[in-house]
Amino acid sequence: MFWHSQFPQVKKKNFTRFVLDKMANKGKGKGGKNRRRGKNENWSQKRELIYKDEQQEYAQITKMLGNGRVQAACFDGVTRIAHIRGKLRKKVWMAQGDIILVALREFQDNQADVVHKYTADEARTLISQGELPETAKINQTDTFGEDVDDDANFEFGNESEEDEEEELDIDDI
Repeated sequence: MFWHSQFPQVKKKNFTRFVLDKMANKGKGKGGKNRRRGKNENWSQKRELIYKDEQQEYAQITKMLGNGRVQAACFDGVTRIAHIRGKLRKKVWMAQGDIILVALREFQDNQADVVHKYTADEARTLISQGELPETAKINQTDTFGEDVDDDANFEFGNESEEDEEEELDIDDI
């Protein structure tokens, strides 16, 4: 009785069902793409800092446009629309205020391609080494190069309070 010595808990009449269940579950593994997506395996590794070459520029994301595109304010003073390349898409998440490295296009000056995203520590290192200007804001949503008018006052008409009281007289109704 070969099967009985390996699986003593299974009775003879249920053995075929038991074996088929074992075979069906054998190749399943422990999950698919979504299980692996949650793992951040290289969080402890320090990666080498990437500096800009010619035809590349440091930038800060000012707006997420969708469809794999961002509006980036480059530190040379030009605002460009940058396309997130396929290697970074859905793998490296970007948000407003992140420091990125963009590759400039020779044939389109107002467009670029996102080549690399810097972490906050890497961006601080770039500032301390003089690669980025001191005015670069890291991990803040109010970004470089954007002028925001905080004193937004609205006026809805030129009427004074006296005119409103005359129009809203209850006795006239």
